[in-house]
Amino acid sequence: MKLENRPLQELAIGAVAELRRLITFDDLYVFAAVSGNHNPMHLVERDTDGDGKPDGTAQGMFTASLISAVLGMLLPGPGTVLLAQTLVFVAPARAGDELVTRIKVLATAPDGTVRLETTVRRVGDDALIVSGEAQVQAPKVKLVIEDIEVPGLIVRRHRHFEAMLERARPLPALRTAVVCPEDANSLGGALLAAREGIIIPILIGHPDRITGAASALGADLSGLEIIAALTHAEAAARACALVHEGRAAALMKGQLHTDDLLRPILAREGGLRIGRRLSHAFVMDVPGMAYPLMVTDAAINIAPDLATKVDIVQNAIDLALSLGPGQPRVGVLSATETVNPAIQSSIDAALLSKMAERGQITGGLVDGPLAMDNAVNLAAARTKGITSSVAGQANILVVPGIDAGNMLAKQLTFLSHAEAAGLVLGARVPVILTSRADSQMSRLASCAVAALHDARLRGGAPP
Repeated sequence: MKLENRPLQELAIGAVAELRRLITFDDLYVFAAVSGNHNPMHLVERDTDGDGKPDGTAQGMFTASLISAVLGMLLPGPGTVLLAQTLVFVAPARAGDELVTRIKVLATAPDGTVRLETTVRRVGDDALIVSGEAQVQAPKVKLVIEDIEVPGLIVRRHRHFEAMLERARPLPALRTAVVCPEDANSLGGALLAAREGIIIPILIGHPDRITGAASALGADLSGLEIIAALTHAEAAARACALVHEGRAAALMKGQLHTDDLLRPILAREGGLRIGRRLSHAFVMDVPGMAYPLMVTDAAINIAPDLATKVDIVQNAIDLALSLGPGQPRVGVLSATETVNPAIQSSIDAALLSKMAERGQITGGLVDGPLAMDNAVNLAAARTKGITSSVAGQANILVVPGIDAGNMLAKQLTFLSHAEAAGLVLGARVPVILTSRADSQMSRLASCAVAALHDARLRGGAPP
């Protein structure tokens, strides 16, 4: 970006400068974070005033700040010092409005002070939003500044999960066996999803601990079915039995170890296997990414061989088809984007890619080996000369083993501020896998992902 100012000697009465700006919800969230003004009418994309439209009302001082942008960048430009400003807020602006800010020189003085007319109008109907006058100290020397660089900002909103929730709410609530919801986190997540209409929880566990957790939350369990099970093993087995009885269409992990939950699911008698290896998938809402990102397998298969990876890939594709839209794009990760006989994961990746070409893996595009950079970044893929329908735009990342998957998922969560929903795939019903550290959004999104997947599996395609 190149900036050039107009010192006092270059300013003429009547000189004008304009700047256009489209207001987005992200602008309003950023301004709220910087200013500390968390008035909900500026923050939520909901109708709180009953006019049938999302509020998204811009903060008055945000629209006023557009005036300072013109003063500091265009007229008089770099080196300008604001001395005084009068503001009259004539009409509100909303997210989605395009505004034009106009500055006009009214008077100059020998001491370098300049008086300017300032207006902000809406493009389209020319409605006046803000009017006023500014007094500034004009720059004394000519400045031409190139290569201005301002750090980029990523707003930590989770649009993809919000969209999934909107799609899941109209579906019939998923009858879910919640196994050992005996602490506030696991019980609270199930009750939150129930309030949102995503699931109908059936609580299985020690009754005293469940009611104790409800008491800690201040929650009312009236109307919810509670099935007594005094041990974790008994609770997990009873949850599987509910599936066989047709009373539950999903399982949800509570306060028990994952192995204790999976053991009866994998059992030959009374289990929920359907002939495919179980695998885990994180569905991740990463700020700044245009689509949800899936990471698999980061929780169940420790060092999967090729046959296991085939099931991991197929399970992930099946889930991605439920979440839609578009064809799933699977990037099989390795330490390199070329096949190296010394790196088994690169060989497996090439074989998985060829198997997909031959129809042994169906429903999605598979490419590998890919390194992390050229799996998710088009520029990196082009730099390496990789041309495919997956490279640079993979929405499913298949990791070599559980250690790489666990590290990748946690890096995305703690360094990139992603939220993660977790599901076990390959069983007769979706298994919602949450952890004690999960946020409310992660727990809710996990239930929404399960509901959307169940809807497609049962033939009722999600909206």
